Amino acid sequence: MQYHLKTPISKEDIKKLNVGDIVYLSGNICTGRDEAHITAIEEEKPPVDLKNGVIYHAGPIMKQKKTETGKTTDEWECVAIGPTTSARMNKTEKKFIEITNISAIIGKGGMSDDLLSVFEEHSVVYLSAPGGCAALLAESVKKVESVHKLNLGIPEAFWSLKVEEFGPLVVSMDSHCQSLYKNVNKNVEKNLKEIKELI
Repeated sequence: MQYHLKTPISKEDIKKLNVGDIVYLSGNICTGRDEAHITAIEEEKPPVDLKNGVIYHAGPIMKQKKTETGKTTDEWECVAIGPTTSARMNKTEKKFIEITNISAIIGKGGMSDDLLSVFEEHSVVYLSAPGGCAALLAESVKKVESVHKLNLGIPEAFWSLKVEEFGPLVVSMDSHCQSLYKNVNKNVEKNLKEIKELI
């Protein structure tokens, strides 16, 4: 199935999603990697309201816009925004979900199977973004709404972005304890066993 969703995403809509579905997002999403997760947990609150929102594991490349005379402005432009390996946030994601009550996570490579029960409890899905398409994905970013915790550095800051038809994103871990990665591993093990038996 293919879904075109607008943020914030209700938990009811999240429960409709299943592994293998394709999703395009419009509305606001927020980036956040290692340091952003740690900071939000330490302060017990993120600098932006993420309730039913989307956190994107990404370290975007941003540049400040300039006037015709070459003067730097306070506005930012997204140059590239490829996904970060989400396994880096395995240890902090449970607490981050509890604090923020997010509805979706975007990243690459999937997350620990231990988080599947957390996704089920809080009605959260994991969406895989295509790798190698950072510049293409940036075209879906229509506006940089705000930036928070810039002191952490551009890649680690919270960037609130207005996006339109951001994707395609694949539902790789759903709120029903299903994981595309787990299914692939099972098939690999099965095929490997069959191959060994033939040798």
